Amino acid sequence: MSVAPAPAPPDPAPVTGTASFAAAVGAGPQAMADLEAFRLLLAEWNERMNLVGPSALAEFWPRHAYDSAQLLAHAPTALRWADLGAGAGFPGLVLAILLKGRSGATVYLVETTQKRCRFLQAVVDALNLPAVVCNGRAESQVLKVDIVTARALAPLDRLLGYSEPYLKRGATGLFLKGQDIGSELTEATKCWKFDAFTTPSLSHPQGRILTVKGLSRVRKV
Repeated sequence: MSVAPAPAPPDPAPVTGTASFAAAVGAGPQAMADLEAFRLLLAEWNERMNLVGPSALAEFWPRHAYDSAQLLAHAPTALRWADLGAGAGFPGLVLAILLKGRSGATVYLVETTQKRCRFLQAVVDALNLPAVVCNGRAESQVLKVDIVTARALAPLDRLLGYSEPYLKRGATGLFLKGQDIGSELTEATKCWKFDAFTTPSLSHPQGRILTVKGLSRVRKV
């Protein structure tokens, strides 16, 4: 594994609600309206099924939406994204909302659980988003994308296995990770070779964004 030093982080913009979120990510009125509609749909569906914990709704703007939206700054020209383990729509639905209106944009929301797929499809339909819900295992999809991403899906060694088909087709990995990224990288090198670097998250002081390229398996001797 080759891990480059992390670039110097920009000064994070404090996000406490809708106005500061819009300023931090450059979201226009339509995107903000769609994000608010997504938030309300998430709260509605969460009463019927356990999509997220109670704190996720309370921290929708400063933690979850901002955590997701910051990925666009790391790949500003990328149009085709795959969100593995899309779950309740972080980061995939947020990315689709912010990419809405850009020619050629598509976010693939890959999720194994049917009830979560029903929620994702409901939001996609309600907001007319440039997204496709894929109900199945991440490693079984045949998709060519610019970026493969995931948030809180699995430890890195397993996550790289899920992401391998996408990376082998030319994608770059942008993975939202936490404070254990150092130990996860160490463990992943037992099975994988790759180039990577980490960047501090803007949404949480202990969060990291891991960029991965050039994945291959370690040959057993």
